[in-house]
Amino acid sequence: MSESHTPPSGSARLNTGVAHNARVWNYWIGGKDNYEVDQQVGEHVASIIPIIRDIARADREFLHRAVTYLAAERGVRQFLDIGTGLPTADNTHEIAQRIAPDSRIVYVDNDPIVLVHARTLLTGSHDGVTDYIDADVHDPDTILERAAGTLDPARPVAVMMLGILNFVLDTDEARDIVRRIMAAVPSGSFLVLTHPTFDSALRGEDQIPAMEFWNANATPPLTARSGEDISAFFEGLHLLEPGLVSCAQWRPATDSAAVVPQYGAVAVKP
Repeated sequence: MSESHTPPSGSARLNTGVAHNARVWNYWIGGKDNYEVDQQVGEHVASIIPIIRDIARADREFLHRAVTYLAAERGVRQFLDIGTGLPTADNTHEIAQRIAPDSRIVYVDNDPIVLVHARTLLTGSHDGVTDYIDADVHDPDTILERAAGTLDPARPVAVMMLGILNFVLDTDEARDIVRRIMAAVPSGSFLVLTHPTFDSALRGEDQIPAMEFWNANATPPLTARSGEDISAFFEGLHLLEPGLVSCAQWRPATDSAAVVPQYGAVAVKP
């Protein structure tokens, strides 16, 4: 178990006695912004599903490939990253602004630890803009209202929803959140999404015991969904090739990318 770095405090919402997703995820990808309880839960989950670190890394690498593609090949200059998580190497704004320094990025999260780290997230290029909104994915209207202060509503936006809709337990509500957000952005905008699955095609059934343990011992609770349910999030959008696949196999750098039980896709709004 790696040595932990005690994250800074500063919020009444911060509960260091219960493992929290952002901090456990940070632990799995080798970060130090986590507590002992996060390490303990993270290790136990890893003992149930040993590939959990592979899933975490695959999700992060998917983000890198998707942002690179959208900024470099599709000319996207605005990103709305909902469910930011703790900053690590190559965050969305760093990738996008390295390609296009004038890129504008708005991060959204309601985790108090992420809020404490907002100043790190706000360090962007001189030509671009990086902002942070303390808001909940369950409240898309607030997200859209506050993001409008930074993003130009007339220009396309890449809406990033990586590993966040699994924390919206009601599938109808999750679909409604996506619909409302995508309805508010102009034609030519993109939805970038990853989501855990229990589909046997991706060996997703292996995740079920780990998720049951998580929901009993950590916060917030989460759920996996079928590929069919996840596909419904892209209703009215055009999926880019290769469609909805294991996130590790979305335009991978090599042909040897392993399958992980986490779907990923990018779609454009007509």
